[in-house]
Amino acid sequence: MSSLLVRGGTPLAGRIEPSANKNAVLPVLCATLLSDAPIVLRNVPEITDVTRIVKFFGELGSSVTWDKADKRLEIDHSTISRSAKATLPQAMRASIMMIPGLLVRLGEARLEHEVKGCTLGAREIDPHVAVFRAFGAEVGEDGSNIVFRATGSGAATRMWLEYASVTTTENFILSALTVSGTSQIVNAACEPHVQEMCSFLELMGAKIVGKGTSMVSVEGNGELRGADYTFTDDFHEIATFLALGAVTGGDIAVRNSNPENFALIDRTFEKFGAEVRHADGWSRLDAPPRLKVQENFTSHLITKVEAAPWPYIPADLLPIFIALGVKAEGQVMFWNKVYEGGLTWHTELSLFGAHTLLCDPHRLITFGGDRLAPATVTSPYIIRVAIALLMVASSVEGESTILDADPIRRAHPGFIDNFVSLGADVQWVD
Repeated sequence: MSSLLVRGGTPLAGRIEPSANKNAVLPVLCATLLSDAPIVLRNVPEITDVTRIVKFFGELGSSVTWDKADKRLEIDHSTISRSAKATLPQAMRASIMMIPGLLVRLGEARLEHEVKGCTLGAREIDPHVAVFRAFGAEVGEDGSNIVFRATGSGAATRMWLEYASVTTTENFILSALTVSGTSQIVNAACEPHVQEMCSFLELMGAKIVGKGTSMVSVEGNGELRGADYTFTDDFHEIATFLALGAVTGGDIAVRNSNPENFALIDRTFEKFGAEVRHADGWSRLDAPPRLKVQENFTSHLITKVEAAPWPYIPADLLPIFIALGVKAEGQVMFWNKVYEGGLTWHTELSLFGAHTLLCDPHRLITFGGDRLAPATVTSPYIIRVAIALLMVASSVEGESTILDADPIRRAHPGFIDNFVSLGADVQWVD
């Protein structure tokens, strides 16, 4: 693992053009398996999981050309042989979204039991198994592999999810496109990246009703054509750079192609005394002289930031607001309603001198405004936590080290280069 050496204390300022959202790019790549027509994807980030999927496509026999400099990926799956074998890449959880396409093409797909993403907590595959079985697949075990087999008996279905899972919703939509009839999912996830996958599928000719709502209907068994699609700006990265401006006392503008997704994110920044403005395709945060937690009108209740499935504040963004919490004068309760392992890293903040209290696995209180000191801290394998630790280090005068900071590379190509362009003094070290 690599680490980041940070010399903090400098207000960051400038303009940033963000990359595409990893959580949109990966399901779209998986969705391309449903078509034999040529597909062109633009603004494709050079990140670890994209590299793994491209390599896997090549092993299947797909024709893939990736111009990394131009961020353009050309894919043609018509060259895949029916006799190809598919054991999905183990190192990323997105592998499971290739199963619908592989069942149509090859009739079988294998997935190793230990499918890893990050260390946020238990992430079961049972909801995915329920989806595949609902659409007629057989699911069993063969040694260390979970084996999925097409039976040819799949039919349209209606499913009500226990939990609005993003990847389960995406797998339902992909599976529904492979059978005849209209399928419906209730309690569907509606995050921007789910909507983006639906937009891509609609461009290919899919008929989807209810995109962006909790009830989605999909008309299946239509032929999907090719597409030329450009990924939109990643709202996670936009919010992260805005938060960097706030925590360092700087002035940062970030290109934003979908400001309509930011109403609640903007209100959350306001809880720390920071204001975001959107104009002419850009979002800007000019930090106040100091961050201060805004008191509730109901004064005896602590200010809260609650993270849950969209349209709540995304759990993936909670760490960057926790970084603001340890800097802002006042108390804030952060509530992660998604991951039971999403707050255990708070002990690393104490090494900077931050005062935090973990109430239970899902709730954390920050007591901010104390003077912080540089420190050496260790990041868990969680993308936004590594960035949150980097944010705190950047706000503190002196030299800090973020150990095991590699998760940043999973989602944000060139993140550190962009960071340096804003005036930060930071570098990778082995």
